[in-house]
Amino acid sequence: MKSIFSKLLLLTAVLSIFASTNTEAQTKKPNILWIVAEDLNPNMGCYGDVINKGHTPVIDKMATDGVIFKRAYATAPVCSACRSAFITGKMQTTTGTHEHRSSRTTDGEVVPEDLRIYLPDGMKTLPELMKQAGYFTFNSGKDDYNFFYDRTKLYDVGNAKDYIPGMNGWQGNHAEHNLSWTEDVWGARADKSQAWFGQIEIMGGKRDYQYVREGEELAAYDVALPPYFPDIKSQREAWTQHYNAGRGSDARIELILKQLKADGELENTIVFFFSDHGSPSSLRHKQFCYEGGLHVPLVVIGNHPSIRPGTEVEDLVSLLDVTATTMALAGLDVPDYMDGQDLFAKDYKPAEYVFGARDRCDFTIDRIRTVRSDKYRYIRNFWPERTMLQPGYRDLKPIVKDFKQAYADGKLTPYQEAFWFGVRPEEELYDIEADPNQMNNLAIDAKYKSILKKHRKVLNKWINETDDKGQYPEDPAQLEATYDLWKNRPQFKNAKVNPEYDQFKTK
Repeated sequence: MKSIFSKLLLLTAVLSIFASTNTEAQTKKPNILWIVAEDLNPNMGCYGDVINKGHTPVIDKMATDGVIFKRAYATAPVCSACRSAFITGKMQTTTGTHEHRSSRTTDGEVVPEDLRIYLPDGMKTLPELMKQAGYFTFNSGKDDYNFFYDRTKLYDVGNAKDYIPGMNGWQGNHAEHNLSWTEDVWGARADKSQAWFGQIEIMGGKRDYQYVREGEELAAYDVALPPYFPDIKSQREAWTQHYNAGRGSDARIELILKQLKADGELENTIVFFFSDHGSPSSLRHKQFCYEGGLHVPLVVIGNHPSIRPGTEVEDLVSLLDVTATTMALAGLDVPDYMDGQDLFAKDYKPAEYVFGARDRCDFTIDRIRTVRSDKYRYIRNFWPERTMLQPGYRDLKPIVKDFKQAYADGKLTPYQEAFWFGVRPEEELYDIEADPNQMNNLAIDAKYKSILKKHRKVLNKWINETDDKGQYPEDPAQLEATYDLWKNRPQFKNAKVNPEYDQFKTK
């Protein structure tokens, strides 16, 4: 009897240990990694791109192993505005962080009080919320947020020399971003069992073309130009470069995933891969609200019940949903103020519309709003007299200089001449499937009057309900700071820039 009793005690102890270990495994928080590409459109094989089919194998495998969102959209076609949105989960036009490169001054200096933009009371960034929940946080790359903040409250470690509160919203590596985070991150993470949330920047459309695998590089005439561009050398080179950037980004992501595996971190890590907005080398993508400016890749992989391999999602998705989904996967409640939703929730409801906005970009003042529905993209240009090729930061680049020369030489098509150098329409409406290049503006077609009216109503309602801050003039102190940053640069002083700056020229 004593022997049987001893065996029962031993069995009970083993079962208790097993149950405890199993419970711990079930409750262990997952690591979550954001791989954020700069300025990259979804020109990958898994998105049906015929040019890069078979040449983005790592991203394609991620799509097979995880969930790919075919119609994901940024909230702005420029970095600081959209980053201010997805780091808070709140539309930048609601928080007042919509003007590109605001709440900052000369590089290396703390922002003075009169230039500081603060987030609304009670609102915290995603990394702050993750830290409060016990996560170790890091950022290997730029912040570029348009609000004043203390970086030590966001990240335990990051790719910057100093952590200075509110230093220009940047504080990331402006040159080349770090792919091997092991030395800084794991050295600072004392508790190796602590779950972590991290952001790793890859240069995407800006410079990842230089990392194309050997023998994979496309030549300038391997890729046909869309018809809204003139067929000139600099445009061809820029357009092809972006396809090479997709291939190079694939190679960079491969290094990150291999490093995660080597560190023993991959098995318990959920990886989000997405881009902040579209191509920098295409003048119609970055800074503008067409598909090319806002349509971005979004793929999620990880050992989690919600992430079912091989899932393709055709729903309209915003990058604000990435923020909310990250919170939910970490087992945290999504704050009520966040605009996005958990994409894997049981009560998930596909969005009928996603919204985008463009405001001042560097010194170029503009206001554009857009609504993407299942079939259409509606665009509202609030300053149509400000042409597509009004003065901007890229004016010294060949893609702009050669474009303007082609216009002067009369070498543009009638469409190109009117689109780039003429007065813009106040409203644009495009059938994306029938017109993927968005060149046939249905807003002027009487047959689409009811559809146009519906989208206009949706946008106006959204502007009112969200208190879109683009309705109001920019703070004069912020505008003057922008003037001071640009007034001596040739792009600014050699051009007829927006009249809003005239008030500062006599000071």
